[in-house]
Amino acid sequence: MAAAPGPRVLFLTANVSSIFDDPEQLQKNWLQEFFEVVRVQKPLFVAVHCQEVGGKNFHESKPHVEAFVRALVAGEEMQGFTRARIYMDQNSESKENFTALGCLFFLHDSLKNTLQFDFKARRFHKILGQETTVGPLDAISSLEKEKLSHESKLSRKGFIRTRWQLCGSVFDLVNIHLFHDADNITAWQDSPSIYSTTRQSALSHVLDRVTDERFDPAPFFIFGDFNFRLDTGQLIKSLYGEAQMERQQPDISEGNDRLVFTETNNDHKVLLRLEKRKFELADQDIFHADNGKILLPFDKELMPFKGRLFEIDIEYPPSYPYSEEQGQGCCYNNTRCPAWCDRILMSRSARELLLETETSKPLYNHLGANVCMGDHKPVLLTFHLVRDPAKQQPCCTMQ
Repeated sequence: MAAAPGPRVLFLTANVSSIFDDPEQLQKNWLQEFFEVVRVQKPLFVAVHCQEVGGKNFHESKPHVEAFVRALVAGEEMQGFTRARIYMDQNSESKENFTALGCLFFLHDSLKNTLQFDFKARRFHKILGQETTVGPLDAISSLEKEKLSHESKLSRKGFIRTRWQLCGSVFDLVNIHLFHDADNITAWQDSPSIYSTTRQSALSHVLDRVTDERFDPAPFFIFGDFNFRLDTGQLIKSLYGEAQMERQQPDISEGNDRLVFTETNNDHKVLLRLEKRKFELADQDIFHADNGKILLPFDKELMPFKGRLFEIDIEYPPSYPYSEEQGQGCCYNNTRCPAWCDRILMSRSARELLLETETSKPLYNHLGANVCMGDHKPVLLTFHLVRDPAKQQPCCTMQ
């Protein structure tokens, strides 16, 4: 018997640091774009994974995080979601545990037979009403949280795992934030870069934790800011292999090198300036043309996980780093090489939960293509959940 269409779900990942630095405008833009996708897609289950909740001033951000949550819940498009579970890690005083991750789950009133797993009691339970936690999350038994170890104790990288049962289908949702590239020149020197290798090790650890034998195996979706970067060395070689490179030292006190790539003719036009925190291209069109598809061969960080992690084909341009200036929502800033940092991945068994027919196909895209929403564009995946016809539980009531 063929699989039957289940409820429509919406998964979204967003590094939200910028919107807490400019709540007046960026947060307003972010909320408007989010509400619009909820209005258009009409999901019955919404899962939002946030990273860097609270922004750079996270020690003073709790009131701003609470205000953001209130604004999100109060949106007109969210009024049908009568049940919610919101977890925002704001325990910044605990350097050993603080991740600045946030998980927001919204269940429409018409969605029936939805359960959440309690990792301590090792059983599912019904979800009633709306509950919000802004603060320490370590004592909450409906999630697993771990901070990833790093040489810098100031790092706020880690993962949060929750488990759900919708209409008989059980799956895990994993919010993840991996380590970034600290130095563009260091990233350029080796292929793969030392940063890529570190991320690979961290992601392997998370996958091992999610699939170990402590709990029954389940399909899983893992989405967040993976900080995946293009192979910078190979990209620059491909783009500017014939260019002349000059190594400069702009300021001895800073101790930072500068690499300048210029044309060998045409009056030595500067093509690229590369510094620790600068990736300044003379022409950004390559990242916009055809959604940057020509760059996908340099997006290699998922290759070690082939057969273990799956992704819908990418049809959107690199999600980072965008300008934070109003009116420049389509422009990248000059700090890093643009890359698909923000992703929604899944296990093989989770991939089978996505309904694909002539009339129902998953949508995998970024949010706010022409709107300034901060340095990261949120990325979404929305689809109808496959429902096993052998499980006769009703999924939802007619709206």
